[in-house]
Amino acid sequence: MKELLKELCMINGVSGDESAVRESIIEKIKDYCDYRVDNLGNLICFCKGRKTSGKKVMIAAHMDEVGFIVTYIRSDGTLSFGEVGWIDPSVVIGRQVSVGKNHISGIVGSTAVHNLSKEQRESAPEMDSLYIDIGADSAEEAEKYVSLGDCVYFDSEFIEMGSRIKSKAIDDRAGCAVMIRLIQEKPEYDTYFVFNVQEEIGLRGSRVSAFSVEPDFAIVLEATTASDIDGVNGGERVCSLGKGPVVGFMDRSTVYDREMYRLAFDTASELNIPCQTKTRIAGGNDSGAIHLTKCGVRTLAVSVPCRYLHSPSCVIEQQDFENTFVLVHELLKRVHEL
Repeated sequence: MKELLKELCMINGVSGDESAVRESIIEKIKDYCDYRVDNLGNLICFCKGRKTSGKKVMIAAHMDEVGFIVTYIRSDGTLSFGEVGWIDPSVVIGRQVSVGKNHISGIVGSTAVHNLSKEQRESAPEMDSLYIDIGADSAEEAEKYVSLGDCVYFDSEFIEMGSRIKSKAIDDRAGCAVMIRLIQEKPEYDTYFVFNVQEEIGLRGSRVSAFSVEPDFAIVLEATTASDIDGVNGGERVCSLGKGPVVGFMDRSTVYDREMYRLAFDTASELNIPCQTKTRIAGGNDSGAIHLTKCGVRTLAVSVPCRYLHSPSCVIEQQDFENTFVLVHELLKRVHEL
């Protein structure tokens, strides 16, 4: 699981540019299921199980990661850019990035601190005040290497930190990795596995794929924000590393199926693995689009708790990642009993 996650995280694939991620996944699952790619780029897989219950179950994760896109080349050779997905500007300044298919190295720069006014120094930076320096001295030189519309990715290593992992794109390559392993182990019941595009810019891929599959039940795999650091107490911590997969009861886009919610905790208890819920109604994921599809879909989200989400340095606990697979593997059997 760890090596699979590393391989997936190191592939660049911001929203709308997921093809390299999709091709890597296809190579890993093509001998285990039937698959197709829809017009938006979603990878829709069907695994024939040993049993058929008459209920259509879909499990989903998204392939895209947050990043940037080049919007303008300045006269001094630096690049203006926009966000692809929500990113806090404070985690961007000074970071190394990779621009375009030619992997041009760049650094996100900002106005030097000694040139800022007192008010500017005391306020949070704004994304449109930042730029990317690729070492060019003019727009003409920069245009030899970079074009408008080029995607920009965090340039970040995959590092083991004791029992923890740090990388870019853990949101949601962790979910993709779990799904790949589930496919390779063959589900007990017929199951649809959907790798969605463009989640980070408005749940776009899942709107299309869920409409196509028309599931009765959906389990969405994600990574979700853990704020379990010093100085953050009680419910504001949301969830914690080391306390198992996160099963939410509600977020900003979905009120989750109560029976599926209880089933997840009962299953975790019987498997003797930790499981936690979110202690704040925050965030959202592809469930927001999936559960409203056609006549409605009974939906649950199971997430890996992750510190520093939407940054080049997402951090997860390996055991939480492994336990997410264990829990979902069993849930795929039990959801047919509902």
